[in-house]
Amino acid sequence: KLPTMKMLLLLMALLSAALPASAAPPTCYSRVLSLSKEITESFKELQTSKTVDSCVETLPRLYLDIHNYCVLAKLRDFVAYPGCDRVDEVNELKEKARSLYTILISYCRRDLVFLTDDCNALEIPISPPIEHS
Repeated sequence: KLPTMKMLLLLMALLSAALPASAAPPTCYSRVLSLSKEITESFKELQTSKTVDSCVETLPRLYLDIHNYCVLAKLRDFVAYPGCDRVDEVNELKEKARSLYTILISYCRRDLVFLTDDCNALEIPISPPIEHS
């Protein structure tokens, strides 16, 4: 019985040492930030996909900046957009957008600070700087 207990304690010690010390639970901000990036990337992929229905071209642009107060209206408009209901990828994207909106207005309402309310900034995304090698 004693060797089994020692083995179990050793295993627990090894597992706890293997976990990073900074493995903190996600904050509202980090969750919202990662979900907004995921949605933006999924939208870009959807726009460039050759196999998706032509109705995708009519969807409202979906560039998200969670620091911009207009992101709430952008999410509402996208989720309510009536086109492309027959396209599974669009429905999945709308569901993610609905989740992000809910997180923003419910769970993280007091934790987030909007730095701007420039709605035009969400229509024309700023390209990241190009790195020269």
